[in-house]
Amino acid sequence: MIWFSALTAQSRGILFMLTSVTFFSLMDAVAKRLSGEVDLSQILWARYGGQLLILVVLFAPRLKTVLKTQHPNLQILRGFLQLTAAACFFAALKTQGLAEATAVADLAPVLITLGAAVLLGEKVGSRRIMGIIAALIGALIIIRPGASVFSFTSLWPLGSAVCLAGYALSTRYIGTKENPFTALLYSGLICTAIMSLIVPFRWVAPSGEALMLMAVMGALGAVGQFMMIRAYAAAEASAIAPFSYAGLLTASVWGMVFFNQLPDFWTVIGALVIVAAGLYVWHREKQTRVPPAANLPQK
Repeated sequence: MIWFSALTAQSRGILFMLTSVTFFSLMDAVAKRLSGEVDLSQILWARYGGQLLILVVLFAPRLKTVLKTQHPNLQILRGFLQLTAAACFFAALKTQGLAEATAVADLAPVLITLGAAVLLGEKVGSRRIMGIIAALIGALIIIRPGASVFSFTSLWPLGSAVCLAGYALSTRYIGTKENPFTALLYSGLICTAIMSLIVPFRWVAPSGEALMLMAVMGALGAVGQFMMIRAYAAAEASAIAPFSYAGLLTASVWGMVFFNQLPDFWTVIGALVIVAAGLYVWHREKQTRVPPAANLPQK
């Protein structure tokens, strides 16, 4: 397309990122629809089977090269953390709206900053600490512990954020020593292998519609992953990372369209606090030339 080729590399990266988060949030909507019909293991199997398929197709000519790693144990850990993050998030969707779950899961960027200080010894100034505290307050506004709307299932997306942060921190620990696509391929392999071992024992015979939705979910996850790869190949992470927060908007749209769910007043307030704090932390990290925390793997 002529208009696309005329865009700058940064604009193309932003467009790819927005497309990626749109597909991922739509995938989450399909997962929510499936959660009442099939087992969670089947949803996860469809999700990562789709990712693995697209990655194998993309890297088939150089699969052996991409699979080479000097950190096999860390790759296994990262795959397990990503799988756990997705499991927590999809479990949350059984009882929570898309917008509420997505907003709390969006704590991951600031948790990475906190974890980098505690585990990796990176310096975190007082301003970024204030941003982290603000984001945690935003999550508390949404979860509302002690309120009548609170239940322990409200903590599932928080678990997803923690696991995503762990995944990203292990990636940051490796740094630039390995091809970033190696981590994507290993996570697809590991997650699909684990779920392939579990799913036969948890299998619930899906209806024709559910079977179709499982295939659609795998395809959506694969396209979302491919678009994210293209985004980070086209532009610097620091330029496109903030646009990952657009997923909160698209999640709200899908929640309204497919489930007639609108986020309540306190969810909107909490989400705005989290996004504002996340963007502020990203801004501070960009100024100090620390790898941006919003550069996250997806669920």
